[in-house]
Amino acid sequence: MITISFTPDGIGHGFYTEEIDLTAVGPLTVERATSVEFNQTAQQWEVRDLSGQLLHHHPSRAECLAWEQQHFNQ
Repeated sequence: MITISFTPDGIGHGFYTEEIDLTAVGPLTVERATSVEFNQTAQQWEVRDLSGQLLHHHPSRAECLAWEQQHFNQ
């Protein structure tokens, strides 16, 4: 399930998906909440927050992306 929350000033926050055409609402500003990169030494994909802290890792990139979506849609 996709969740979008709005602050009192009308700014929406949520996990971006193309399932909802947000461009119909107006101009978008999109910022990543994490980075999902492959660690060659560990041979796993890693989800890190913007400060570099490791949040999740798995050999499957798809699983990391699914974890990311579930984590931020709580």
